Amino acid sequence: MRHLITSALPYINGVKHLGNLIGSMLPADVYARFLRQQGETVLFICGTDDHGAPAEIAAENAKQSVAEFCDLMHQKHQEIYRQFNLSFDYFGKTSTQSNQEITQGIFNSLNANGYIIKKSITQYYSIEDGRFLPDRYIIGECPHCGFLSARGDQCDQCTRLLDPTELINPKSALQPTAKLELRQTEHLFLDLPKLQSKIKDWAPTLEEPSRLLAGTIKKWLDEDLEVRGITRDLKWGIPVPLEGYEGKVFYVWFDAPNGYISITKDWAAATNQPEAWKDWWLDAKDVHYSQFMAKDNIPFHAIFWPAMILGSGQPWKMVNKIKAFNWLTYEKGKFSTSQNRGIFMDKAIELFPADYWRYYLIANAPETDDSNFSFEDFALTVNNDLADNLGNFVSRVLALVEKYFDSKVPAYTAATVDVELKNKVNELLGTLAVEYKELRFREAARVLKLFWKLGNEYITQKQPWFLAKEDKEKAGQVLADCLLLIRIYAITAWPVIPTISENLYALLNIAGSPAQIAFNNDHNFSSLEVGHSVLQKVVLIKRIEDVGLLTEQFLGKPVEA
Repeated sequence: MRHLITSALPYINGVKHLGNLIGSMLPADVYARFLRQQGETVLFICGTDDHGAPAEIAAENAKQSVAEFCDLMHQKHQEIYRQFNLSFDYFGKTSTQSNQEITQGIFNSLNANGYIIKKSITQYYSIEDGRFLPDRYIIGECPHCGFLSARGDQCDQCTRLLDPTELINPKSALQPTAKLELRQTEHLFLDLPKLQSKIKDWAPTLEEPSRLLAGTIKKWLDEDLEVRGITRDLKWGIPVPLEGYEGKVFYVWFDAPNGYISITKDWAAATNQPEAWKDWWLDAKDVHYSQFMAKDNIPFHAIFWPAMILGSGQPWKMVNKIKAFNWLTYEKGKFSTSQNRGIFMDKAIELFPADYWRYYLIANAPETDDSNFSFEDFALTVNNDLADNLGNFVSRVLALVEKYFDSKVPAYTAATVDVELKNKVNELLGTLAVEYKELRFREAARVLKLFWKLGNEYITQKQPWFLAKEDKEKAGQVLADCLLLIRIYAITAWPVIPTISENLYALLNIAGSPAQIAFNNDHNFSSLEVGHSVLQKVVLIKRIEDVGLLTEQFLGKPVEA
């Protein structure tokens, strides 16, 4: 099988926080890296979600045109993700001609098949602006949980989908003092009730849905689907190709998931194989498609988009596996852009290396429940796991090889490698490969820790510093075993901490990259040439010291609607 991987498209209106990183992009990257190591054919697609009211609002606040704002923010996103070593095959955007063509094509098919409804609705109209305000332009108190800054389409606190008219004390997001009144306007809707049976038939085809995913799908289907608006009174977006709707654009949720297809099309064009995207999306029976997202995106990926695809009647590739995550909280509170609460990716990469964040987030991935981030726990994890467990072992081994063997690989053969050590390594290799393959990221990090612990226990038990005084050959075998372990560490940890893994290869003075080595038991214990020079003792990972001030720095300040 070929592997198509997509992570939820980060919204263009600002820099994303660590919750966005662990909720989709980072675990998708770890999976893509693992599959590439195994020699699989992988296409990892992502890009910015450019349309919708928040983009217009952010552009207006920045005093830029929406197109200019989106172009600049797209570049900023791309650079930040590069710094975090996210290995997208292509990072595109949804505000492209290709997405317009695909979205309008899907709409035309849905309309022709009888799944589009015209409906007159009541919508807030701003007297000062002389225009209807889309739902995201309306903020107010959530009628379900009381959150004061709920948007007109969804409450960020309780995740309930909303209609602007449900909000208590509604206000314009642009001008809070502007006078609003309700007026009638006509929009287009997707007839989800008519498509419900198709969704029910398709949903069981998803591979091993988690409790979170299965529960969300069941809840939506048990409550019966309602028609869902697909057009908005905005200037920025994909035009509706229907007479009488020339002044409207598609709602962002209707065009954004089609971006997975259009970004693949843009990738094909950028790589001089313009028809290659069709091999991944049309009648692609040899493609295994995995999506990664946070829990608030489940309805769009497991209900709405499948309904659009199925209703179109076109042979688009349907997702096989959805990996959905709960939320990462900051000091037991929600990350919040408006309140400047939590750590955003541009600030995070200024504070500590990418691999520190990558490892910590994967080790604490919110797979079954929400996970809480604290700087104290972050420092403890990095210091204990990376610095003391992995880094200390590597430093000890290189120092001893330098002292007793002039920084050269001691004499050994595959047959003389410690049998018990070899068996434990092979067992852990098999377990780790399964955890990566099955998308169990916290478990994968736990197995990596067991690998590193094994090395420390082995060198402590064998005491090569004492052996060197009595039997230098035996000491050399122990240290050769340890050097082989370092190489294995580089290979097994590369999907999670690629820079540290590449540095381990560099310390061993090995050509190539751990990215090119599969988890293969056959060659792990005869891979270093006797007499080969390795580098001397270095500080591979620096410990994190006082983080007390950082906790306060990112708490932010509450902002009321």
